[in-house]
Amino acid sequence: MEKQRIGEKIYLRMMEDKDIEDVVNWRNNKRVQSRFIYQEPFTIEGQKAWIENMIKPGKVVQFIICEKDTDKSVGCVYFRDIDKTHRKAEYGIFIGDDGAVGKGYGTEACKLACDYGFHEMALHRIFLRVFADNAQAMKSYENGGFEKEAYLHDDVCIRGKFYDIVLMGQINPAEREQKQ
Repeated sequence: MEKQRIGEKIYLRMMEDKDIEDVVNWRNNKRVQSRFIYQEPFTIEGQKAWIENMIKPGKVVQFIICEKDTDKSVGCVYFRDIDKTHRKAEYGIFIGDDGAVGKGYGTEACKLACDYGFHEMALHRIFLRVFADNAQAMKSYENGGFEKEAYLHDDVCIRGKFYDIVLMGQINPAEREQKQ
């Protein structure tokens, strides 16, 4: 299997059909699910449809995060809503394996994925949305190169309750330097 991006502790590889069960289990983990705007349960059928309708046509690029030393899959990182006209995409990540949390994998995956997005996908801007109370994730994103851009009050409604969202983004560093 080809390693797309290799870091110090992890590497990213493209998601494959063999990863479907892991992805479904990870996204149904209450810790992971509670930090996503979309909180409905995942199913094998739904994940297969995601691959067919989103990944194969190139609307989404999704990687599996693997520990470098063990090759163990521990989570996902992806780009969705890829806009080739405006050269931007939304970034998302989750560490699904409970034993892999707090090891710095998220920050490293962020840097590796964004490098891929800027260099291989020719993106100009990568953005993300995060719950305003998720300070740990925001710190990881900032360490990965993202900056806070906007605070959106009562932006999403989940089970009848409204939540604030922070919009974060980063510009392709090579293009940002050219602009200045």
